[in-house]
Amino acid sequence: QVQLVESGGGSVQAGGSLRLSCVASLYKLPITYGRPCMGWFRQVPGKEREGVALLSTSTGRTYYADSVKGRFSISQDYAKKTVYLQMNSLKPEDTAMYYCAAVLPYGASCANLEYNNWGHGTQVTVSS
Repeated sequence: QVQLVESGGGSVQAGGSLRLSCVASLYKLPITYGRPCMGWFRQVPGKEREGVALLSTSTGRTYYADSVKGRFSISQDYAKKTVYLQMNSLKPEDTAMYYCAAVLPYGASCANLEYNNWGHGTQVTVSS
C-alpha cells in the first residue's frame, strides 16, 4: 500500500517561509514500475483543488502553477524517499490545506496525469 505522509505546515506571517516534506513509500516499489511523479496540491474550503508544483523523480523536470512561480520550489531527496516544497515570500492567498500526491507515470508527462495516491494534508496559514 502506498503511503504519503506530509509534515511542515504551520502558521507564518506574510513574507515568511515554510518547507513542507512528504515521505513516500512509493519510492520503495521495484524500479521496473518506474519512478513516480510527485506533486503538491492545495485546497481551500469551497474551492477546487489546485496543483501547485509537480516533479518527475526520474528526470527532475518540474512544473509550477503561475501563482507560485519564483516563490515555491519542489525538490527531492531520493535516498530519504522524501519530496519537499520550499515556500518563500508567502502570501495570505497561499493559505490552504496542502496535499502531497503521487502517481506512476508509465512514460507519460507528470503534468498530464491524474494523481491517485494522496496524503492526509498539512495546513498552511499565512497571516497579513
